[in-house]
Amino acid sequence: MFDLNLTDDQIALRETARKFAREEIVPKAGALDHKGEFAMDICKKAFEVGLMNVEVPEAYGGLGFGVFNQVIIQEELAYGCTGVTTVVSANGLGATPLLIAGTPEQCKKFLAPLTRELTFCAYATTEPGAGSDVGGLQTTYRKVGDDYVLNGTKCFITNGGFAKWVVVFATSDRKLRHKGISAFVVPSDASGFRVGREEDKMGQRASNTVSIVLEDCVVPKANLLGAEGEGFKIAMRTFDRTRPVIGALAIGLMQRAIDESVAYAKQRTTFGVPIAEHQAIQLMLADMAISCEATRLLTYKAAWLVDGGQPQSILSAYAKAFGADRAMQTALDAVQIFGGNGYMRDYPVEKLMRDAKLLQIYEGTSQIQRVVIARNLLKG
Repeated sequence: MFDLNLTDDQIALRETARKFAREEIVPKAGALDHKGEFAMDICKKAFEVGLMNVEVPEAYGGLGFGVFNQVIIQEELAYGCTGVTTVVSANGLGATPLLIAGTPEQCKKFLAPLTRELTFCAYATTEPGAGSDVGGLQTTYRKVGDDYVLNGTKCFITNGGFAKWVVVFATSDRKLRHKGISAFVVPSDASGFRVGREEDKMGQRASNTVSIVLEDCVVPKANLLGAEGEGFKIAMRTFDRTRPVIGALAIGLMQRAIDESVAYAKQRTTFGVPIAEHQAIQLMLADMAISCEATRLLTYKAAWLVDGGQPQSILSAYAKAFGADRAMQTALDAVQIFGGNGYMRDYPVEKLMRDAKLLQIYEGTSQIQRVVIARNLLKG
């Protein structure tokens, strides 16, 4: 049975992440956002505390945490800043294809170093002409002796400018669409690998987002994940595990919006009373709380099923779509409660609104989540 009772270890984990968010992220998030500065110092501290790379198995030096424990951590960190949390958690996205399809040798080579020193990795499916439509990607590979040669451009790659290696998805034949895709671990020092421009984003500005250019990029056969043609399956199985983490980011952002709004509503007065006494404000706060708790339940259940060996694409999509959409609305409501002040950078809620928007876009838009859900329903 689905059980929401946390163990003593999970409670301690939550408290560690909560303390870290309040002490290390909250005080610095505004400045990082304003400058568009990568959160390197925070990552160093998160690594030292043990809040990064938690999914790496114990055999390779990690904690071997499942998705549920990751959700607990990311929910608390996202309270401080979803941009910073995206940086901290992105190694999990890069590592997941290896957890799914990597050989012991590949895991030892690429995952073990993540636990020994602060190192970043990345995940690259999105292209200028192929985001939601993974099957339409244009990056190609061809076999040359014992190597593969990749050509193409990836865009919107989180942590790509700092990654030591990137999981890249490419096709042997564009006409084959999904069936032609394979996955490769590509070191950033590989011949023909180049980091392109860094994006200047609306929100989550403390995270690094770049394009990656592959020009006759040589990758050894040993870096192929799974078999040729299994790349699309690996990508989809990866999202089944990582989309609940986006749900967790949504929870953290919503909880911050609620707390900020409640505190403001109690001290801001109109017509001689705190605005918290106005029923219109109370109704907005109630809807915000309902959205947050409903997302938490969906996200926790999706993570629990993954850890139990029963990953369900539809439930991961529920958590991601509902969470992202409700986070956006909750942030909008927070700005509305703050009124004119909410539109100013002197207050935290305008940043929450900008950050929330990306939750509806990366790792599959809210519309794509609905396509996934509908297809699962129609298949019965």
